[in-house]
Amino acid sequence: MRVTREQMQANRTRILDAAGSLFREKGFDAVSVAEVMKAAGLTHGGFYGHFESKDDLIAKTIAHIFAAGAQGPDDLTTFLDAYLSPLHRDSIAKGCPTAALVADVRRQTPAARVAMTAGFNAQIDRITSAVAQTESCHARRAAIGAWAALVGAIVLARTTDDPALSDEILKETRDWISNRTTEPQTDGDTALAPSEA
Repeated sequence: MRVTREQMQANRTRILDAAGSLFREKGFDAVSVAEVMKAAGLTHGGFYGHFESKDDLIAKTIAHIFAAGAQGPDDLTTFLDAYLSPLHRDSIAKGCPTAALVADVRRQTPAARVAMTAGFNAQIDRITSAVAQTESCHARRAAIGAWAALVGAIVLARTTDDPALSDEILKETRDWISNRTTEPQTDGDTALAPSEA
């Protein structure tokens, strides 16, 4: 039976969704093509009808994950609450691709790094728009600082074996970002400060 164009696209999306979850949960090297196809409910033989190689799958999966999460943040407070939550910390397979994959991507092909860089830029642009609502004259700088703190906090919170410290990292980072994007700073500390002009 011939597969329709619509079914081919649906199958490709299933593969990308399955790969996105598996890669975030286990890392690129620990996941085989056969495992991805099984998780997608498809046969291993169909893989090469969609992707040239595992490296191609990795790059396309990174782009797919970022595109699927392209809706926010419109409101910085809501975004901070969701990103720095225990739910996000504990949901690695469905969470932020940057926090889950950033260490692995540097060892991948240039195509994977290009896809991750595009994702970084898109996320920074979205945060810049949210931060700009605070009338900061340095919204992009604030967004980059906030993004680095967000990702770092999730990575640290997931790594520690002390639940209280993990929760504290999330809470204190959220408060730190929130305060620095909404309150004027003193002593020349203007990295995330609103404009006073």
